[in-house]
Formats: sequence, C-alpha cells, structure tokens
Amino acid sequence: MKRLAVFLILLLLVVGFLGWAISQDAGYVLISYDRFRYESSFWIFVGLVAALWLIAVLVHWTLGVLHASGALVNPWSRRHHARRIAKASRSGLRELAEGQWSQALGHLRTAAEHDRQPLVHYLGAARAASELGEYEQSDELLRKAREREPEAGLAVGLTQAQLQIARGQYAEARASLDALHNEHPRHPQVLILLQQLHVQLQDWPALCRLLPELRKHRVLPPARLNDLEVLAWTAALEQAGQAQLVPSDEARQGLEQRWQTVPGSLRNEPAIVRAYAEGLSRLGAQDKAEEVLHAAIKRQFDNRLVERYGRVEGRDPARQLANAEGWLKAQPDNAELLLALGRLSLRNALWGKARDYLEASLAIEHRADTCAELARLLAQLGDNERSNRLFQEGLVLLDQSGAGTLPVLSR
Repeated sequence: MKRLAVFLILLLLVVGFLGWAISQDAGYVLISYDRFRYESSFWIFVGLVAALWLIAVLVHWTLGVLHASGALVNPWSRRHHARRIAKASRSGLRELAEGQWSQALGHLRTAAEHDRQPLVHYLGAARAASELGEYEQSDELLRKAREREPEAGLAVGLTQAQLQIARGQYAEARASLDALHNEHPRHPQVLILLQQLHVQLQDWPALCRLLPELRKHRVLPPARLNDLEVLAWTAALEQAGQAQLVPSDEARQGLEQRWQTVPGSLRNEPAIVRAYAEGLSRLGAQDKAEEVLHAAIKRQFDNRLVERYGRVEGRDPARQLANAEGWLKAQPDNAELLLALGRLSLRNALWGKARDYLEASLAIEHRADTCAELARLLAQLGDNERSNRLFQEGLVLLDQSGAGTLPVLSR
C-alpha cells in the first residue's frame, strides 16, 4: 500500500509538472530531410515518441508470450524437441539395463543423433546392436561416436574391445587392446581386459608377461593377483611340458627356458614346482624331475609334491625310497606320504613293505587311488578276493567324487 501511494504521488507530480510546462510554452519541432518535412509542437513530438516506445514494448512482450507458448502450439518446437530427446534417452538407458535390445537400440540411436553430448547413447546403442547380432551396425555406431567426440577414443575403444570379446572375436579384441595398451599403458581397465583376454585364450606366456604390469599398477587386489600369478605360471609350464609323440631335446629346452623366466619368488610355490616336474617327466627327463621334487620337498613339505615324487622314476629307486622314508619321521600319519612310499616300494620290488605302506595309508584315508594300488599288488600276490573288493571300493569312491575313471597307477 505504501509503495502504491508513493507511486501515485510521483505520478501526480509528473503530470502536474508536464501540464505546467505545456501551459508555459508549446515548443516547436522541425525535421526536414530532402523532400521530407515534419513539424509540430515539442510536446506532440514527445507524445509520438512515447507512443512508439509503448508499441515496441507491447510487440516485444507479445512475441515473448508466443515463443513461450510455442511448445503447446507447435509440436516441432525447440522445447518439445528437447523433451523428446530426453525421453528417448531415459527410455533407451532403462531398456538397455532391462535387456530390451531392439527398443533400446531405436531410442538410443534417436538420442545420439540429436544430443549435443551423444557418447553414452552411441555406446549403449552399439551394445544393443551387438546383442542383437547386428555387428556391422554396432561398429558403425562406434565409428560415429569417435567422429562426434574424438576426445573419447579411450571410452570407445574399451567398449569396442568388450563387445569383441563378448562376440568371440578374439583376434580383433587383441588388436584393439594392443592399440589401447600402446596409447594408455597404465590404464587399469585396459590391463584388466588384456588379462581377461589372455585367460580366455589360454595364452599363458602373454599373461605371464603382463603380470608385472598388473602388480606395478595395482590393478587387482593382492590376494587375487597372487592366485593369478600361480595359475598363469603353472599353466604356462604345463603348456610347455606337454607330451609330444617323441620327446626331444628342443622340447625340454623350451620347458627349461620357460622355467628360467619364472620369478624367483614363485619358484618354491608347490603348484608351480609340480607343473615343472610333470613337464620334465613327460619329456623324458625323469631324473631331473626327481631332483627338482626332492629339493623342493626338503625346502617345504607339501602333499602335492610328495604325491608326484611317488610317481616319478628317479635314477636310483632305492635312494628315492630312502629319501621318502626320511620324511616319514616328521609325517608318520600322512596318508599321501604313505601312498608315495607304497609306490616307491613297488618300484623296488619290496612287496611286503609296499603292502604295509599302502594298508597304512588306506587306514588313514580311504582313497580311490590307494585302493587301486593295493588291489593291483594283492592281485599280483594272489589275493584275488580282496583285490576285487578293493577295486569295487575304488569305483564307488570314484563315482562319489565324480572323477569317472580309476586313477593312473604307479609306473
């Protein structure tokens, strides 16, 4: 109310002043240009200017109202267009998460083609197209994403590699990841995808070469990385030590070279030592395998190594048996060691000692491979009834464990 009163007072003062000024002198205005001539009193000219100004303000206000209401009148207006794009984006992203690939592809393509920041829409549309088996369309969408947002090459490349792995296009995925690795050697996601690809391809040497980078850049949790290192080097040694039709010096040299690349911190890992010893055995280097296993067991007693030691044929079976019997003092109730001693006794033709060791092992742990070894020995000694019973027990144990076939007996 106070503001309104002040405004009215000011308005009356202005009107009164103008009335007084007009009564004092009407004034005169003359505008002449070429043949144009305008003349009037000063106050009429002022009124004309004020009227033109009011008309301009009215026109500006009217155009603003029409622009603001244009979305209601014109369905193709800018504001309505923006709402359509936002709706397509929301629908497409939701459908992508729900696995509705066809609908997601249509909505995300629409959003990508009209949005100023289309990257996420192109990447989502490429994934949807890939899931539909439209690989060419998927690659084309990724190409458009690179063109529209050149600075997002890493994001596009990672998406492309992920889709190629999912499609089983491993050669293409390797090429994509190698290029990304050259450009971004420290990027965690690039390293993780490379690791996953090497595991998928069972390219263990490549994975072993990548392991130092994974550790250096702390891409994986330490415990998981430790497990991955053991897995990779074990598999790499197994791969290098695969049995050939005729074991050759070249194959053994390849296995030795692979072993030399194993990091020193892993050379005492039982799984890795066992894989190396098994490779040596397959390639005809039984003596070397026995030496490797014996040295490893002396450093750290491990059942996996002991089991393999009982199978390997060393240069001196009697000395090998004596070595194993030396471990029995510290491990008198170890079923794995007793089984290995039974096998080594069989190799030394010590039938009674072999039977005692195998019976002792079976009493501690009822296992299919122990049943098989003892059954074979009993059959050789003429106890066919007990031998057959043990074979049956072994088959039952195998059926329960899902192994399917009897274990390989000692050689």
